[in-house]
Amino acid sequence: MTKFRNHDAFTGLEAAIVLIAFVVVAAVFSYVVLGAGFFTTQKAQATIHTGVQQASSSFEVVGNVFGCAPTSTSSLDYVNMTLALTAGGTPVDMSQMVVSYNDGLTRWSNLTYDGESCPAGMYTSLTPGTNVQGHWCIAAKINNSTIPSELLGPNEQYVLAVQMPTTTTVNTQFTINLQPAAGAVLPLTRTVPGAINKVQMLY
Repeated sequence: MTKFRNHDAFTGLEAAIVLIAFVVVAAVFSYVVLGAGFFTTQKAQATIHTGVQQASSSFEVVGNVFGCAPTSTSSLDYVNMTLALTAGGTPVDMSQMVVSYNDGLTRWSNLTYDGESCPAGMYTSLTPGTNVQGHWCIAAKINNSTIPSELLGPNEQYVLAVQMPTTTTVNTQFTINLQPAAGAVLPLTRTVPGAINKVQMLY
């Protein structure tokens, strides 16, 4: 007696198994690709935000910059400037800011921060020498309501006093760099006028 065997059912089952396997593999692959895409997008957004934050300064100089020389007629003693946040800028911790100075003859890479304890007579010009660095402080605050007080917040203005070296004589061009903890350096380049008075605007 001859027996006939039909393998159609087994062939269909194998095809179904192969199809399911392909679907599962494709789903896993799609999940991996999508996950990698989302991760890449998030990293790109973080990089862009960080780049914008680092490329733009958090504050700006408001009004004029004044050179003061109450004790000298040959060089500036200190410079006064008023800082405020740029539009949409985040608060800046002034205690973390690095102030540097350069006029071609004198270069101070990191002036000493005196906080809100400015000397009673402010600063006198400092003769450059080995390991000599100038000082700077917060001389006044306008509309200050931020806690802690050294945090420059929105709608606030801080007046800084930056000590000058004796090399800031007449017609000398100098640059003061203000480097916040986050953000780009704010360079401030000014020229000492042809005659030095007790107070003068610098351009």
